[in-house]
Amino acid sequence: MKKSLYLETSVIGAYLDNGEPFRRDLTIRWWEHELAEYQPYISELVVRELERTSEPRRGSYLNLIREVPQFEITEEASILADGYVSRGIFHRKYLGDALHVALASVNKADMIVTWNFGYIANVHRQARVRLFNTMAGFFVPMIVTPEFLINAEF
Repeated sequence: MKKSLYLETSVIGAYLDNGEPFRRDLTIRWWEHELAEYQPYISELVVRELERTSEPRRGSYLNLIREVPQFEITEEASILADGYVSRGIFHRKYLGDALHVALASVNKADMIVTWNFGYIANVHRQARVRLFNTMAGFFVPMIVTPEFLINAEF
């Protein structure tokens, strides 16, 4: 059985990011050669965030994810995200990032794939999410960047 991945918006954004060529090239390589080894998911939140980008990227982003199944934004995920905010794990201003983590947790995604080092792939925040999820009885997904999923033998 394939491991499940929740693709956070920054990974899709990196696919066309000419301002960060290393990140872009690594993301493209991973997406085109190794993503098929996993079961990826996105959410309506990812779609909404991508819809806020300008053309021509918006269409390209949405085309890139058109076949990726979506996790539904449930009340349980919203409550968990609010729990992260109320405990100070995420600032209210970054409720979207909290919701990405909550969606992956509620849906038991094996991993969250992100380039968002400030608010998701931050080791201190990860430790707090892990503790909170464990105490509240929620699954704890691993949080990684695409470079951690590249097969070294490729």
